[in-house]
Amino acid sequence: MAAIDDGVLDAAVHAVVCDQTDAGIDIPTDGEVRRENYIHYQCRQLTGIDFAKLSYKRIRGTTDTSVPTIRGEIGIGESLLARDYRVAQAATASPVKITIPGPMTIIDSVVDDHYRDDMMLGADLAVAINNHIRALAEAGCTNIQVDEPVMARKPEIALHHGIDHLARCFDGIDKSVTRIAHACCGYPNSLDEVGYPKADRGAYLELADALDEAPIDQISIEDAHAHNDLDALLPRFGSTTIILGVVGIARSRIETVDEIEQRLRQAVDIHGADRLIAAPDCGLGYLSRDQALQKLRNLSTAAHRIAD
Repeated sequence: MAAIDDGVLDAAVHAVVCDQTDAGIDIPTDGEVRRENYIHYQCRQLTGIDFAKLSYKRIRGTTDTSVPTIRGEIGIGESLLARDYRVAQAATASPVKITIPGPMTIIDSVVDDHYRDDMMLGADLAVAINNHIRALAEAGCTNIQVDEPVMARKPEIALHHGIDHLARCFDGIDKSVTRIAHACCGYPNSLDEVGYPKADRGAYLELADALDEAPIDQISIEDAHAHNDLDALLPRFGSTTIILGVVGIARSRIETVDEIEQRLRQAVDIHGADRLIAAPDCGLGYLSRDQALQKLRNLSTAAHRIAD
C-alpha cells in the first residue's frame, strides 16, 4: 500500500480538529488520523517489536488475528507524537489531547517471544512510553491520555501490576500536564452489533480505589453503552475527575440532548460538576461523519446546559 502524503494527513487532522471544536468540544483530539489503529502506530515507534514476521493470537479474549511480535528488548525508539501534537494544535486555540496505548493494552495486542514475563515487559513498556510522554509534554501538550481498555477485561492483572505500570508512564511529568487514563469496555466488530461480549462493567468497581490512589488526574469510563451504578461507583473516586461516556460509539442511534443532560445531572448530583467531564464512551470511528458530529453537538449542548 502506498504511503499517504504528509500534507494530506495534516489537512485531515486539521479538518477533524475543526469538526470537533465546531461541534462544541472543549478539548479535541487529533482524531488518530495517522494511525492504522490506536495500538500498533505506537508500537512502530518502539524498538524490539517485529512487524515483518507476524504471529497469530486471540486478543481481548474475542478476536483471532495476526499481530506484531516482540523479539528483543523494548526500547524508546523515535517518538512521532510531539509532531502529531503540533500539527493538531495548529488547527485550534483549544488545548489538544493526545492519546497513547498503555502497557497492558500493548501486551494484549502483541505476541511476546522475548520476555515471556508480563511484569518485566510491562515495566519496560512503561519506561518507553514515559519517554514519549515526556517528549509530548516538552512540546507543550497539557492533556495526555494513556488508553488501557484491557484493565476492564483483566482487573486482577491491573490490580497486581497494571496500575503501577500505568503510573510509571507518567513518572516525572510536570503538574501542569493533566494525566488521564481511559478504560473502556471494548469495541464490537461492527456498528450496531448485538451481543458483543464487552468487558464486565463491574470491573470499574474493582479498580476504582486503586485508580483513585494512582497519580492520575482524570479517568475516562464508559457509561452510555450500559449504565453504571453511579451511586456505588462515583463516590469511590474521592480525588479523581471522571470523564463520563454519555454517548455510544458503536450504536447509530443519536442520543437526545435531554437524555444526555439527565444522565449528566445524575452524575453531577453525586460527584459534583467541578470533577465531571462529558465525553463519548470511546472513539467514534464506526460512525459516519454526520452521526459523529450530531452526537458531539448533542453532548456539548447538554453539558453546557448544566454548566450554565
